[in-house]
Amino acid sequence: MLKDMLIPSIGLSLFIVCPRMAAMVYIIAKNSSTSLISTALIGTILSIPLILIMVMIFAKFGLWAALGFCVLTDLGAAFAMKQISIRAGIETFIVAIFVIVGVKIAPYISNIFIK
Repeated sequence: MLKDMLIPSIGLSLFIVCPRMAAMVYIIAKNSSTSLISTALIGTILSIPLILIMVMIFAKFGLWAALGFCVLTDLGAAFAMKQISIRAGIETFIVAIFVIVGVKIAPYISNIFIK
């Protein structure tokens, strides 16, 4: 039972760790008086309910609804970062736009490699 849960959980944990998260922590820490470690730790704890909501939205309504929720959370992050500095808000918004564009073009690019 534990092994059945552990392997997929390890896979998810490795997937969640991505350059986008590192960039966001760096932007936040650079533009505020918080450390990278405390920002990453507290932000991770606060994100747990949001991840669960996103997964439930995905399970019930599908990918586009989950993506819509993620866009809203990214816009919320950009608004929150604007309170720290306008530059942090703009940088956060730009990263969110790249994620949206990436989701849209990823299927087309993958079709080039896998026919």
